[in-house]
Amino acid sequence: MDRSRLRLYVVTPAMLVPGRGHQEIAAAAVAGGADAVQLRAPGLSDRELMELAGPMGETCRQAGVLFVVNNSVEVAIACGADGVHVGQGDDPAHARDALGPGRVLGISVQSPEQAAAAEAAGADYLAVTVWATPTKPEALPLHIDGLRAVLAVTQLPVVGIGGIGVENAAEVMGAGASGVAVISAVAGARDPVAATRALKRLIEEVESSEGGR
Repeated sequence: MDRSRLRLYVVTPAMLVPGRGHQEIAAAAVAGGADAVQLRAPGLSDRELMELAGPMGETCRQAGVLFVVNNSVEVAIACGADGVHVGQGDDPAHARDALGPGRVLGISVQSPEQAAAAEAAGADYLAVTVWATPTKPEALPLHIDGLRAVLAVTQLPVVGIGGIGVENAAEVMGAGASGVAVISAVAGARDPVAATRALKRLIEEVESSEGGR
């Protein structure tokens, strides 16, 4: 897939800021220049996810932003999302078969071996947790060296996630990641539009200094 569609990837949080819902976070991310938005709302039923995914997907479509649903292949297909993102316990091979060739499949990996398996299963991009994060405490942080180890075994775009903000996004991009995925850096910011713009500007500066990817 086009790596530029993953440069700045905003994920909605499991725990929302009071008064700020998934749709508001998605709209702010789109307004700030995000390249991709993922609806992540663990614990909700498929019906509840559909109620969120419909308007979020429309917001993203109108702006040309990649829209991905976390875990639920059925919801992603039903709402016309661009794709789905799954973890190691979510049967990636089944997700690929159900999605067909026209939708994007992202897979979270925690080792080079999992990265190779995900590529064989039909992933379009991979996600690696770089640093520990309270928004997903169960994720294994691989740090920059682990990110590089995954990059060394795959030709797929790799997105770094976990503890990433304006203070360290350049390090992740500099290691070779195609993009950074953030949750609290946007969703928890006082001004999520401004926070998104700041991250996008930083990414563009890194790309410019490296002559692009």
